[in-house]
Amino acid sequence: MSDAQQTDQPAYRRSAGTARGEARRLELLDKVTDDLADNGLTDYSLRRAARAAGTTHKVILYHFDGLEDLLAQALTRLRRRRVDNVLAAAIREHDTLAERIRRVWPVLADDASGLRVIDQAIGLAMYDPERYAHLATDAAAQYLDALLKMCPESWSAARKREVAELILATMRGFLAEWRTTRDAERIEAGMAGLIRALEREEAAE
Repeated sequence: MSDAQQTDQPAYRRSAGTARGEARRLELLDKVTDDLADNGLTDYSLRRAARAAGTTHKVILYHFDGLEDLLAQALTRLRRRRVDNVLAAAIREHDTLAERIRRVWPVLADDASGLRVIDQAIGLAMYDPERYAHLATDAAAQYLDALLKMCPESWSAARKREVAELILATMRGFLAEWRTTRDAERIEAGMAGLIRALEREEAAE
C-alpha cells in the first residue's frame, strides 16, 4: 500500500455525528469496498480509493481517519457481505451442522465474493503483525460469530466454541489451499473428513 504514512492523521474528519455525514460516509465506503473486492490490495492507496469513490482524497479524509482506518472499515464491510451470504446459504431449519457447513464451502470459495482481498489482508497481518494483526483478529471474530450461529442450539456455549474454532481453522486451510493450488480433489477429500467429524460430533449427544 502507498500513501499510508502521510494519510493516517485524522485532521480532516469532521463528519461524525450527523445523519447526512454518516450517509455520505457509508456511500463512500460501499464504493471503496466494491473496488477492493474487484481489484484487491495491490497498489492500494488513498488516491485509488478516492478515484473508486468518485471524489478526492481530501473528501475521504473528511470522513475517515486515514488510509488504514478506511481499509479496516472496507474489509469489515466486505466480510459482512460474505458472512451474510454464508448465513443465507447455511441456515435452514432442521438441518444438521454438517449439512450447513457443506453448503457454506462453495460460498466461501467464490472468487467473486472478494476472496482475494480477504486473503491479501491476512497476508498483511502475517507480514507485519504489529501494524495489521487486527485485520486477522477482526476477520476471525466475524466468521466465528457466524459459525456459532450454525451450531445446534442444544449445545453448551463451550462446545459450540470448540467446534466453531475447529471449523474456522480447517476452512481457512481449505481456502489457502484453494487460492494457491486450485486442487479441488484434495479439498474435497479434506471436506469429506471434516463433514464426517461433524456428523460424529453431532451424534455424540
